[in-house]
Amino acid sequence: MENSGMTPIERRATIALAGIFSLRMLGLFMILPVFALYANHELFGVTPTLVGVAIGAYGLTQALLQIPFGMLSDRFGRKVIIAIGLVIFAAGSVVAALSTSIWGVIFGRALQGAGAIAGPVMALAADLTRETQRTKAMAMIGMSIGLSFMVAIVVAPTIDHWIGVPGIFWLIGGLAVVGIGVLLFIVPTPACSEPHQEAGAIPSKLKGVYHNATLRRLDFGILSLHTIITANWVVVPLVLSEYLDKQLHWWVYLPVLLFSVAAMVPFVLIAEKRGLIKQILLGSVSLLGIAELLFIPAHVSLWATGFVLFLFFTAFNLLEAILPSLMSKLAPPEAKGTAMSIYSTAQFLGAFIGGSLGGWMHAHFGMQGVFLMGTTFALLWLLATLGLEYRPVKSVS
Repeated sequence: MENSGMTPIERRATIALAGIFSLRMLGLFMILPVFALYANHELFGVTPTLVGVAIGAYGLTQALLQIPFGMLSDRFGRKVIIAIGLVIFAAGSVVAALSTSIWGVIFGRALQGAGAIAGPVMALAADLTRETQRTKAMAMIGMSIGLSFMVAIVVAPTIDHWIGVPGIFWLIGGLAVVGIGVLLFIVPTPACSEPHQEAGAIPSKLKGVYHNATLRRLDFGILSLHTIITANWVVVPLVLSEYLDKQLHWWVYLPVLLFSVAAMVPFVLIAEKRGLIKQILLGSVSLLGIAELLFIPAHVSLWATGFVLFLFFTAFNLLEAILPSLMSKLAPPEAKGTAMSIYSTAQFLGAFIGGSLGGWMHAHFGMQGVFLMGTTFALLWLLATLGLEYRPVKSVS
């Protein structure tokens, strides 16, 4: 009988790859709660629109290059492509660290996103694990993203106080170099690499997956979620700075994130065990929209802002847990990797739209305009979700 647990090599590979992925995502996320305040005082050529573009620029290049990077790794080898991606990411970090203008930071952030290693990392994890352990490995890597986000949001204000935003960019570049070391010396080298239906895009399946209405609704959902949260980072640090010095913002972020995670866990369990995933999904999207709307009056008080942030992150954490689970369950087995690749592309595209459009809304309509934009996206998402069919897609052509 086959061992039900991971072998030592599988465990080492999964933990190491999750570490590489989380180090990279930590670098992308760490800028979010501090950049808007930094840019307004330290960079030349700053406008609210360009601040938003800088925050979300990585999403555009990540979205454009994620699937091509995965395909390149099928041809030239996983480790080579991952290493190249990490070098590109480190180079973008250096460019951003040395920049004194907003345009330099935008270029640096776009270059960071061009190191699009998500697909190759997942494919390498598939190469190094048995089919019976592959879902567990993918889940562990996926969980590392959420952990990176929470750590980044909490520690960024303090690190910014110690070394400043340029120092954070240098730190991010250093983390990419550490990731290369982990890749070369800790991650095992697979005996062979081949495309995996559950871990990468299959070119022949791209059109069919894209045109499937059920999967497209889920893609619009993750695009909307990351549009909203990235737009919020254009203005939420500015709201908090009205009440707290920026190095103290973690006083708000830490309890908000801890309480929101605790609040969302029972709903995830209910969704899975009692088959109420449709109701929980609709409720979470509704709560997200309500929180966005409540931000408008809430910013007159720190306590009110903190409470609305709690509501927002409860909904956000729920949706981050439910959406990939739904995609995995509803996508046909022969196109699961393709579906997840398009889903991730939509996620990063949402980050670009959120930063850019959020910055433009801030420039023309103030903070209230950004939150109304988020409310609108949540409403559109809710309407799209009402028509979602909760049964597996049999096949795509």
